[in-house]
Amino acid sequence: MSIPRALTIAGSAAQGSAGIQADLKTFQELDIYGMSAVTAIVAGNSTTEQGIFTQPVEAVEAQIHASFEHVGPDAVKTGMLFTEDIIKRTSELLKSYEVKNIVVDPVMIGKMGSQLLQDEAIEALIKQLLPAAAIITPNLEEAARILKQPVPESPEQMERAARKLHNLGPKYVLIKGGSLKDHPAIDILFDGEEMTTLQSERVQTIHTSGAGCTYSAAITAELAKGKTMEEAVFKAKDFVTSAIQYALSFERGIGSTYHAAYRKHGKEAE
Repeated sequence: MSIPRALTIAGSAAQGSAGIQADLKTFQELDIYGMSAVTAIVAGNSTTEQGIFTQPVEAVEAQIHASFEHVGPDAVKTGMLFTEDIIKRTSELLKSYEVKNIVVDPVMIGKMGSQLLQDEAIEALIKQLLPAAAIITPNLEEAARILKQPVPESPEQMERAARKLHNLGPKYVLIKGGSLKDHPAIDILFDGEEMTTLQSERVQTIHTSGAGCTYSAAITAELAKGKTMEEAVFKAKDFVTSAIQYALSFERGIGSTYHAAYRKHGKEAE
């Protein structure tokens, strides 16, 4: 039996809503064989002072080699890479394996405000990883940090930011406008020539932990199936919208997107 395969290179989120946990749940829901290379263990809680435990570069490298040598991914997603050294080595390895479907989610800030990318690592992300990407998927805050400019506050400003990000080398740019005030949930997809707006009704909820990871993982899954970028992004938008609409609250702060929602309640269930 043959099945499309995808690798996520990202952090492990102990609470289960984001990072490789969100990615693997998304892969499973979209009928993809998922693999993971853990870059850091994120375990923020009230009893420890340190919430991020970075893995050695050698450990990340070994996991990537194992996924390629024993299975072979059809698409690769990067999420939280955290350090300059991990970004550099990951970029080198993906280049050596000649990966074409690279989805870069430039994870920088967590839902709780934790820093998930060191300041000194941003330049490595820009110079080494973004040019290799089939698509990058920053939210508004991440786009602003990459471009060193104010956070976009309108769809028009999002489009201008998309053009500038495209100049950094990725084939496609998807700017996620989930935090855009006084607008529906608008995302902008840019291929270097055409701007495409994806829009859904804004869901009034704080329970969105893992939404960005889930969105980019769904794009990765669809690319692994051989879908076009436009097809992959539109399917992923529906998937994450359902996941937010049926988000899970554990009555302990920000809850999780629900990865089974698309299958149970979304277009897949129609």
